[in-house]
Amino acid sequence: MRPVNLIPAEERRGGAAPLRTGYMPYVLIGGLVLLLVGVVALVLAGNQVSERETEVATLEREDAQAEAKAQSLAAYTEFRELSEARVATVSELADSRFDWERVMRELALILPGDVSLVSLVATVAPGVTVEGGGGGASGMRAAAPGPALELEGCAKGQNGVAGFVTALEDIDGVTRVGVQSSELPSEKDDGGGGGDVDGDECRTHEWVAKFSIVVAFDAAPVAEVAAGGEAAPVAAESSEEEESESDESDEGSEGEG
Repeated sequence: MRPVNLIPAEERRGGAAPLRTGYMPYVLIGGLVLLLVGVVALVLAGNQVSERETEVATLEREDAQAEAKAQSLAAYTEFRELSEARVATVSELADSRFDWERVMRELALILPGDVSLVSLVATVAPGVTVEGGGGGASGMRAAAPGPALELEGCAKGQNGVAGFVTALEDIDGVTRVGVQSSELPSEKDDGGGGGDVDGDECRTHEWVAKFSIVVAFDAAPVAEVAAGGEAAPVAAESSEEEESESDESDEGSEGEG
């Protein structure tokens, strides 16, 4: 015999009982789950955006603080740059400076007693001109690119000129001494009387030689000459401070002529 279940279908229990509400609850639950996932994702994205915005704001604030600090230290930076530029300028000037004071002191020490100077011009370069004192780039001076002395004067004969040239070579820093001219008075200039001559003519006797000498310091730094070939003179002197001493020597040697 086949068993028959006499319990109504709506009151049955177990797996054989039919669904009372259908699939709608599961659809609703699935929709709620998807909605929850979307909300969570939206919240996470919002939190991430907020974190990025906070980080950007922090960086902007730090950048503003750094810029303000840099502006407050700009004066020190400018002062340091100015200080470095001044130190470089002073160093350059010190390296290119020529010690004319030492040269003049040594020249005074080695100047023989029978030599008198009527002109002394000291320049740092051939293109330098000295107002009232000559200079420029002419003769042997043009061949010396660095500092040099141009000396004119008189000595007791050609031997006196040679001795003066030898003495000039003892000055510290001198690399070469050139004699541009060394002449005794001619019979026409002397006039046979050996009297004094006005101006820079120091040949008062027939045995007195007038010289023009260039003393070069080639190892010294070469100074830059301003545009136009002119620059302020480093030293320019024209004197006859030794002439009286030379005249005394001449008076004591008149008989030797």
